Amino acid sequence: MPEINTIKCLIVDDEPPAREIIRRYIEQVPTLELTGECANAIQAFTLLQQKKVDLLFLDIRMPQLNGNDFLKTLKNPPKIIFTTAYSEYALEGYELDVIDYLMKPIPFDRFLKAVNKAFQQTDLKDETPGTAEEKKNDSFVYFRADRKMIKVMLQDILYIESMKDYIKVFTTGGTIITKQSISSVEAMLPEKDFIRTHRSFIVSAKHIKSYTSELIEIKNTEIPIGKLFRNEVMKTLG
Repeated sequence: MPEINTIKCLIVDDEPPAREIIRRYIEQVPTLELTGECANAIQAFTLLQQKKVDLLFLDIRMPQLNGNDFLKTLKNPPKIIFTTAYSEYALEGYELDVIDYLMKPIPFDRFLKAVNKAFQQTDLKDETPGTAEEKKNDSFVYFRADRKMIKVMLQDILYIESMKDYIKVFTTGGTIITKQSISSVEAMLPEKDFIRTHRSFIVSAKHIKSYTSELIEIKNTEIPIGKLFRNEVMKTLG
């Protein structure tokens, strides 16, 4: 298995409680490393000249220089995740090609979704010709279970089942139970590889053994296709 690189993170926010929350979240993800914290964009600009930063958690509304304007000054910026309490800044943020946009107060599962996006983009940025399939097979996500973050390779996921506030992730190596919504998990997974078949199920297209208009079979398990999802599922399976 290839070596997993640590993603070096920088937090830029003028509010200490907001920095503390993100710092605490970073500490819970083994492959994230906190490089530093800054209270404003000027401090961040100096630190970026001194240290390697892969991922920047950047507040938008700050004194002196806001996050959007600061980002425009950077020639080769790291990956950016915006953090803010003001939704009106979202459109401009996406036009600046940021990874994600987190609204305060930030739930941990939403933070994790954004981090997974950063991991996927970081994995692919150094891709060389002829290695696309290898990189795809190395893609992964993290789920929080048993008080730790568990790395799961996308190619090993069979299907996912929702149970109210929890989900079960069925993999080739076993089952993981985590407190997370199925919608947030769906957003973490690549659309071309995973199919939402029901309000309670997501399946891996790769592992489908057979299907009808009402059921999908994976291994020896029959997974229902909901009426609201049927047309889209049939179109995808085509």
